[in-house]
Amino acid sequence: MDENRSTYEFQSEAKQVLDLMIHSVYSNPDIFLRELVSNASDALDKLRLESLSDEKLADAAKDGRITVSVDKERKTVTVSDNGIGMTKDELVSYLGTIARSGTKEFIASLREAGGGDLIGQFGVGFYSSFIAADRVTVKTRRAGSDEAWLWDSAGGGSFTIEPSDRDGWGSDVILRIKDREPEDDASAGRDYLSVWTLREI
Repeated sequence: MDENRSTYEFQSEAKQVLDLMIHSVYSNPDIFLRELVSNASDALDKLRLESLSDEKLADAAKDGRITVSVDKERKTVTVSDNGIGMTKDELVSYLGTIARSGTKEFIASLREAGGGDLIGQFGVGFYSSFIAADRVTVKTRRAGSDEAWLWDSAGGGSFTIEPSDRDGWGSDVILRIKDREPEDDASAGRDYLSVWTLREI
């Protein structure tokens, strides 16, 4: 085992949310891509905001971009941005806790409604990735920092964080797309490794 890799458990309520997301039927399974692009946009906004008080970030903040790419051989979809990025502590805080306020309410509402339309209302958009993916990896480097980190989870109740490398500031969210049979869930039949499907979404 890599001595530089740390393993963390999701909070107990977070495990319930993950389970509901992975196994429930959603009215709009495509929501995951919209949520990831929205998060990337927020990261660009945060970098622009910080650049107002930190001149070292000014140039980077001028060229904000979001890229969605597909690797059919590896069965991955990657959403990349050159926004604010995250430190190790921020990874633990932001990606280790689902809906820090209102988690119980979210679980109750999701069970009652059975729909993905609630995801955006409770700040859990990142975790909608597990609707389409069986493993999610985040490679990130905080603006102004030389350190990069790798967050990884198969959605089974735990995640790992270890040192990594990234050429520039920002984040890459890498989804390993599930293999599906038509009867599996609401997103079956959607080819998320198709550029045209992603463009449509």
